[in-house]
Amino acid sequence: MSSIHDVATWEPLLRLMRASHAERLAAPGGYVTGQISLGSWSVPVHRPHPAPGRAAQVEDMRGEFTAVERVQAALKADGAADVSFMLETAPDGRTLLHLVDPGPAVEPGFTSPYLGALLLVEDAVPEPWRRLPEAVPGAVPAPSADPALLERTLRERLPDAIGATEAEIAEAEARLGVTLPDELKALYRVTRARWQDWGDDYEAADRVGDAVGCELFPLDRLYIADVRSRPCPWRFAATEAAVTAPDAAVQGLVGSPGWIVFGDNGGGDRVALDMTPGPGGHTGQVIMIDHERNIGASLRADSLTDMVVNRRDDWYTGRQGDNPVVAHVNIRALDGVEAATHPDLEVLGIGVWEGEPLSLAPVAGLPRLRTLAAYPGTLADPLEIAGLTGLEYLSLGPEEWRVLLGADAVPRSLSAAAIEVQGERHPLPILDLANELLTLWDRPLITRTVLEGDLGTGR
Repeated sequence: MSSIHDVATWEPLLRLMRASHAERLAAPGGYVTGQISLGSWSVPVHRPHPAPGRAAQVEDMRGEFTAVERVQAALKADGAADVSFMLETAPDGRTLLHLVDPGPAVEPGFTSPYLGALLLVEDAVPEPWRRLPEAVPGAVPAPSADPALLERTLRERLPDAIGATEAEIAEAEARLGVTLPDELKALYRVTRARWQDWGDDYEAADRVGDAVGCELFPLDRLYIADVRSRPCPWRFAATEAAVTAPDAAVQGLVGSPGWIVFGDNGGGDRVALDMTPGPGGHTGQVIMIDHERNIGASLRADSLTDMVVNRRDDWYTGRQGDNPVVAHVNIRALDGVEAATHPDLEVLGIGVWEGEPLSLAPVAGLPRLRTLAAYPGTLADPLEIAGLTGLEYLSLGPEEWRVLLGADAVPRSLSAAAIEVQGERHPLPILDLANELLTLWDRPLITRTVLEGDLGTGR
């Protein structure tokens, strides 16, 4: 089996890419990029247009599929998950393939071989992922919580269900490291929601779902929705904030050791009991954890009894509204850094901007500002970043990073960083810049292997 670093592995794909971009690759400095993983790929190959009135067929793209599968086989043989690459034609006419290995200190990027966040501090996570629930003195179960009523209701709806034994419930508690709430125990004493009990009878499964109000997990699939259950790349996670309003029923957290997930709504949103409610909530309330959001959860019912007996199903509350903790300055949002200034500001994003470059002076010294993400060319003086002493994440354009590096002014408080690339930029200088930043923290560097392809005429 050929290796990913064997040019023969790439030869069929190299020919397809060169044929698709002959003019671009022949131009001085011309290049194309791509990425291939074991399960997907993005390669710069032109696919043929089907004849009018005919849909595209697999055979139309057989050459591309075969060439990519050859690379995927080499990845698998090498024990690698993916590879990013850049193809260029050297001034002397040689075809050069650059294979990029970001290494363990770089998150995946979105436009290969451009990079995701640089992980400057090993195992560091953004502040919201470090946030634990706050104690709410006096939090109690809702008046509607009634394990006996819950059990009677479910037995009436599911007279033939097989319930869990006390030993099975105790085993689940030992695995999770928590004592299950009485309502949850009452539910599983009626039905343990195991496929083996239903004999692959989908109607039986539907009856349980209808009776409970969700796709109920068996006991061995219960889990705690703490922060580890909700991973998120730094590029997105650093722009989130954990905020809980004084009257909120649910704390605005990434996850909590008190969120016990026991089901799903059928669309990927988790159903959980909340043992760490917000100031306006109840212990043991039912919450929904939206799979399209990185933070927070929504209230579905005051108790499991309320959800089941009264068939509560209204939980979607939409996106969170604006708050002074996260501010966006751009042509569609706030009209300047001054407008974003607030004592509690944690995240400042500066996006597309048509006016004069902006000064960071208004936010200098803010005690909680931890994230700055600024599009290239939007800052009047990148060295003003020195006044932002609490930054843990910084995203800037290549030129702004060059200013900071040249002045030895890269904030050493950072845990992660990103290079914001807009428009057409040659990848190699971006990779070199990333390695300079990684070197400052003595982190593993991005490596690059260059293969020379001999493709015959016009090589």
